[in-house]
Amino acid sequence: MNPALRSLLDLLDLERIERDIFRGQSRYAVVPRVFGGQVAAQALVAAGRTVPGDRHAHSLHAYFLRPGDPGAPIVYTVDRIRDGRSFTTRRVVAVQHGQPVFHLSASFQTYEEGLEHQAPMPPAPDPETLPTSQERMRGYDHLPRQVVERFLEAREAVDLRYADEPPYGRFGEPREPHSQVWFRANGKLDGDIDEPLLHVVLATYVSDMTLLDSVLLAHGRGGWAVGDVVGASLDHAMWFHRPFRADEWLLYDQESPSAHGGRGLGQARIYTQDGRLAISVIQEGVVRVPRSGKPAGAQCRGPSPGPPGPAGTPSSGRSTGG
Repeated sequence: MNPALRSLLDLLDLERIERDIFRGQSRYAVVPRVFGGQVAAQALVAAGRTVPGDRHAHSLHAYFLRPGDPGAPIVYTVDRIRDGRSFTTRRVVAVQHGQPVFHLSASFQTYEEGLEHQAPMPPAPDPETLPTSQERMRGYDHLPRQVVERFLEAREAVDLRYADEPPYGRFGEPREPHSQVWFRANGKLDGDIDEPLLHVVLATYVSDMTLLDSVLLAHGRGGWAVGDVVGASLDHAMWFHRPFRADEWLLYDQESPSAHGGRGLGQARIYTQDGRLAISVIQEGVVRVPRSGKPAGAQCRGPSPGPPGPAGTPSSGRSTGG
């Protein structure tokens, strides 16, 4: 297995320290803060480990409350809210240094037959024809070398390919607030680890990487990597509609319907390569223009250091919590 993927799986494999209490480790992302997708994924692991194996995650709703410290473990406490005949509900609070940094509610359901329809998969290029992160990032001479290296390190466990230039690749003029990304785990998930929860958890991890890109595109902003906006994830919701594999290509079709009041909204659908709608995602984040007021492209720098902080995304270097 790819060492980076093995490292990510180890990161998501929580230590059980009591019946409903778990401990997870952290690591730095693009900025010196905990990546928000990591905290969401770990919280879902904690919730899933208190649920019968025949009940699979069908939704999660989360709030990023404070930035996370990557140098300290995170303790996840699970409340068993409800165990019904078909549905199980769990609430998870992530705590660091005595304070809650993240809150998640998740629901699980036994399989049952029902009505069936879905939105059709939009047109998208073949992922195998698109440049890898390494191929694309190596051509961005306008980005500081340390930013490029951090981005590439964050992408070693996940093969993520943009259908078009990401915000930090081409900025300065507004574009359509729509972005497409293909992704899959950078290695096969088989043997003892091949469980439905793992695929859902990995998709949750990746879902926080690029969702607010479409907000930046609408305004010609390059993002946190070039320093023309600052931002933070506020809340995140996902609905898991159909089974999928995180080690097979998934299309992440993203758009932004609104930005106002220092906040931007991203919404997306994730499809399997054969066109099945697997996941719906919505996230709102703080998106602010720096007080210097410099326009997009006027300043190219890496993410500014800040207090240790669930936070940042491998794609943007942003932090969570307002």
